[in-house]
Amino acid sequence: MKYKSNPDRITNVEAAASNLSLAQVAWVVKDITAAERFFKETLGISIGTIETSKASDYNGTYYGKPSDAENLVAHGYSGGAYIELIQPVSGNSIFRDYLKKNPAGGIQHLAYTTSAEELDRVIAQFEAKGFREVSSFDTSVAKIVFFDTSREIGVMTEILGLTKEGQRVFKR
Repeated sequence: MKYKSNPDRITNVEAAASNLSLAQVAWVVKDITAAERFFKETLGISIGTIETSKASDYNGTYYGKPSDAENLVAHGYSGGAYIELIQPVSGNSIFRDYLKKNPAGGIQHLAYTTSAEELDRVIAQFEAKGFREVSSFDTSVAKIVFFDTSREIGVMTEILGLTKEGQRVFKR
């Protein structure tokens, strides 16, 4: 199910984008264990526990339809930067699509935060500029929406509409 914005809450679309903050760099990799080892041994960055993430647990969508994707994910911090590693395991996802086009892996998306209350306005701005929502998730820390901005900037853009819990996580 595609995340639906509420047009009644959209009043100042341009102002919503000015409230976005860069929060995360995400790599899609073919071997998450090797990537985690690289970050630790080469860059001195500790990546947390590798976990399995099922899109269906978060009402995940893939081009507007329910997603059956399963991924391995791990997160870490370097200074103020939040790092995410994603290894597609099964099912259809924008992460699997990326790895098919880029077999060596690489930076697949940049994530920006806004408040959950501002998310509808940000979505409206992206849609008004012609960007298509390609995936979404609903988690305890954020309502998450991905837009395909790869033609314009080489990577997708993730917007995190942070909940109160999410604001604590990303304040780190």
